[in-house]
Amino acid sequence: MWFLTLISYIAILVQLIFVTIAIAAGLYYLAELVEEYTRIAKRVIWWMNSVTLGLYILLWICENFPLPIIICGILAQLSHYVILRNFPFVSFLSLEFLAAVVFIIVNHYLAFSHFTSVYHPFSEVMAYFTLFLWLVPFALFVSLSANDNVLPTSIDGREADVVSSYFSKRNKKYGLLTFFNYAKESVLPVRTKKGF
Repeated sequence: MWFLTLISYIAILVQLIFVTIAIAAGLYYLAELVEEYTRIAKRVIWWMNSVTLGLYILLWICENFPLPIIICGILAQLSHYVILRNFPFVSFLSLEFLAAVVFIIVNHYLAFSHFTSVYHPFSEVMAYFTLFLWLVPFALFVSLSANDNVLPTSIDGREADVVSSYFSKRNKKYGLLTFFNYAKESVLPVRTKKGF
């Protein structure tokens, strides 16, 4: 009896490891796509934001959700539009980025308080969190790696040449794709080609 229970815990651990690897591979692939096709990524995120905004309006009309959740959700989507204005350049200390983070936190608080007071099936709760709260911020998070390889447009005060300034700062990138490349190089063994 105890052996099968132990085996089931080991199987759950193995499944969690596989899910984690699959999510990391998917994020790596998405970060590569966003880095290569920034205009298409901006358009896709804009459409996802528009659909989510329309879903908030339909949620208010069809399901009679509380007005604070709807207003906070619409303001969050509008703040995402403002972030997309300068895409792929996102400043973490800008007012629009900080406002989007505040709206995400407040929107999660309102959603948790609503779903704990009013019963909804688990599938409806997950649908709300996935489509209304997580889809667009997750897409914006993945797109943060898009400005890792963007050429600079202004000259730094210490460097006289834009290109040499870019190559001297090239190793100091901090983004999702850089993190995954570092993890890939440090975890996976390096294959060397044999020259015969």
